[in-house]
Parts: sequence; C-alpha cells; structure tokens
Amino acid sequence: MGSLDGLSIFLSQVLRHKPEKAHVTLDEHGWADVEELLAGICSTGRKMDRDILEEIVATDKKQRYSFSQDKKLIRANQGHSIPVDVELKEQEPPEILYHGTAEAYLDAINAEGLKPMSRLYVHLSKDVETAVKVGKRHGKPVVLQIRSGEMHRDGQPFYLSENGVWLTKKVACGYFERMDILSGFPPG
Repeated sequence: MGSLDGLSIFLSQVLRHKPEKAHVTLDEHGWADVEELLAGICSTGRKMDRDILEEIVATDKKQRYSFSQDKKLIRANQGHSIPVDVELKEQEPPEILYHGTAEAYLDAINAEGLKPMSRLYVHLSKDVETAVKVGKRHGKPVVLQIRSGEMHRDGQPFYLSENGVWLTKKVACGYFERMDILSGFPPG
C-alpha cells in the first residue's frame, strides 16, 4: 500500500469516524477546516500538505471526499458513524437498487432487515457489480435486490450522496431478495 493509500485511509477514519485522531472538530454538517485538518494530521507524525490532500480527493476511486467551493473546508460524502447531517436532499430512487453483503450476515438480515449498523444509513448501489465488490470486502459475497421504488412509494425516504451511493435509514424485510450473482436474477 502506497503512502497516499495510507493517508487516504487515515483521512477517511478522521472525517467519518474519529476526528479526534487528528485533533479536529467537525461541524454539524461534517465539515472540517482544511488548515486545522492538515495541522492535525501532521501532528500525528504523518506528512500531508494541501497538494497531497487535493491529490487524495481528486484520485479517490470511491470519491469519498468533497471540498467546499472555496476549498477551506472538507468532508466525507457519506459513511459516517458519528452523527452529522451532510445535507442530503431526499430523492426518488430507481425501481431497483442493490446491497452487497456477506453470506455470514444473511440470517440476521432475513430476520431483522437491513440496518445501518455502525453507520447512519444503509448503503445501496445502482448496479450489481458494485454490490458484489462491497460484499467481497466482508466475506463470501451476496447481493440483495432491493425494491427501492416500492419502498419510496410506501413512504421510505432515499438520498443520493455526492459520490452516487444511495442511502436510506433501513430496508425492512419484504422489500429485498437474494440474487443469484452468476445469473443476475433472484433465485427462482
């Protein structure tokens, strides 16, 4: 893992979960002052300046971070485990979204539905490929097909993050089914 990867992982931890690790405070919308963040990261023995930070933001494959228009503030787009309001606007989702998980979690999901666990929202993707990648991070991948359009019509709010991840507070049992990843269809 290159040094930029390591810095990006630390940045993600600070902006989503533990701002105190870099001696920064996030405002109610998850924004951190860039100068305070850079000083805080450097105080941990890591080397980071504005150029490195801008490179991390620009090259992050998942587009995890956003700068304010004047580039004086930075925040993670979603994935927080600390209570922040990243000012998401409710949006109508596509009819179908997908959730990647691991087979080991299926019994709990089938019993209780999808819950945000340590995060503020359940994360959903618009394509199967992304859901498979997410599931692989946790073990043997399983993809759940979510009837998001039906959920929305039934009153469940959905939000679209800056980096294209769909978010909702929960997915109740009855709104999802396991997909056969190889065929792309629910088992029949």
